[in-house]
Amino acid sequence: MPQFKDIRGHQQIIRHLQNAINLNKVSHAYIFNGEEGSGKNILASTFAMALQCDRKEAEPCLECRSCRQAENRNQPDIIRITHEKPNSIGVEDIRVQLNADIMIKPYSSPYKIYIIDEAEKLTVQAQNALLKTIEEPPAYAVIMLLTTNADEFLPTILSRCVSLNLKTVEDADIKKYLMEELQIPDYQADLCTAFAQGNMGKAIKLASAENFNQIKDETVQLLKYINEMEISEIVEAIKKISTHKLDVQDYFDLIMIWYRDVLLFKATSDVDSLIFKDEVRYIQKQANRSSYEGIEAIINALENAKARLNANVNFDLVMELLLLTIKEN
Repeated sequence: MPQFKDIRGHQQIIRHLQNAINLNKVSHAYIFNGEEGSGKNILASTFAMALQCDRKEAEPCLECRSCRQAENRNQPDIIRITHEKPNSIGVEDIRVQLNADIMIKPYSSPYKIYIIDEAEKLTVQAQNALLKTIEEPPAYAVIMLLTTNADEFLPTILSRCVSLNLKTVEDADIKKYLMEELQIPDYQADLCTAFAQGNMGKAIKLASAENFNQIKDETVQLLKYINEMEISEIVEAIKKISTHKLDVQDYFDLIMIWYRDVLLFKATSDVDSLIFKDEVRYIQKQANRSSYEGIEAIINALENAKARLNANVNFDLVMELLLLTIKEN
């Protein structure tokens, strides 16, 4: 687990958390709000480790007993709330794991910290149960809500928590991390950085995929010949690609990078600015064939397809609508 100084981006949030420690003004409840892979877990975990560190400084030492325990996920006063139902955190989860436990003083640390990941899944009843604790917490309690959508929380929860909204990380920082820490070659780092759109977790996921070249090659092969393929062939190709570790929405992001390259080349004819530089012949071919409006329609269709999948619309229907747009443009 890194120290704050090792985390790329989020410097404003890190300064806020370290100031809270230095000034002894730690809040009883925090909301870490950001998309999946944006860094919520690493920020919350590092903050929790620093709060419990025996050296009592704004940076965890990684050497004391508490830090070693936290790294191994067995620090007794850092509690992670779990839930059996995949799509909801129920009232009993909060009552049993948090409310019934929080009045017991810390075992060995200055704080008793509760981390609730996927907190957007808290039911209204669970939020109301949590609210009673947030309103009158013990002095040693710190509750961290990690969420992809803080709008799911009751206004009364929001008003009693310090909200920390994670922003995107600069592309240069992501690329530097991939090349220096993961030893990713330049061309691969460029693609992963573009794919990430400011999300370090996304970039690492693609860069760490053992079959990166296969993923890239299969995606590019589909895009090169998509206009000549039947819709049934394209659907099967997408399904085949999605058997890899990345999910379908991640492939939509890869496809979007391709069409942004097409749009960029059509506007500028600049090869150096392309992500898929080695496929410039096919990029040029699609740029010549498509209008600006057509390319933008495809990019919009990809965004709509991602939104529909998030709303649990049938996969085959989503793909059919998307691919019709691609074929028509």
